[in-house]
Amino acid sequence: MDTRRATATTASSLETLARALETSGDLGLRERKKRARREALIEATHRLVERDGIESVTVEAICEAAGVSTRTFFNYFESKDDALLGHVPWPVSPVAAARFVGGGPTGDLLVDLEELLASVIEQQPIGHERFRRAIELVAHEPRLLARHMAWFELHRSELQSLVAERLGPEPQIDPETVASVAMFLVHATATRWEAVGADSDARVHLAAVVAEVRAMFATDQR
Repeated sequence: MDTRRATATTASSLETLARALETSGDLGLRERKKRARREALIEATHRLVERDGIESVTVEAICEAAGVSTRTFFNYFESKDDALLGHVPWPVSPVAAARFVGGGPTGDLLVDLEELLASVIEQQPIGHERFRRAIELVAHEPRLLARHMAWFELHRSELQSLVAERLGPEPQIDPETVASVAMFLVHATATRWEAVGADSDARVHLAAVVAEVRAMFATDQR
């Protein structure tokens, strides 16, 4: 069995296992509880910062407002800055990741990358208003900008690992390049979504950005 077939077989097995886990009611309940607690911490952080200012707010005050212990806080966030920015794990489902690594769903790298990113966008718990507030904070606080860039880089590295698995040991395209393009697509989609408004569909914006990227390289733009 060649490397590509072995990878596809492994990915198929992982996808089957992941789908079985995702349909577990207990797992769904645990995840909902985790998301609710994370949401409470983010909302408490925003509420206190709006009232008292960034520098005056402590992790202890956030925990008191949210009704949790500091130990619980640090199970979700490394710092108050992460809670303020709404930094949450990217919900790349094992099913979507396994399908992408295995060469699916279409075999076209850009199409499949769009599908992978769409699965993240659709599950992303951050709301439009929270995204707007995070953008405003980053624009006015250099420290928060640095923290946000570090978070962004972490997820770029995660995507790069998935791309590297898909392309194999001797890829014709550098996985780092693909991951960087993916993060551009996420950023451009988020910017459009923020500009248009909460009622718009982020996945539609992603499709539009991907179409423009294709058009840019397919035609002679002068």
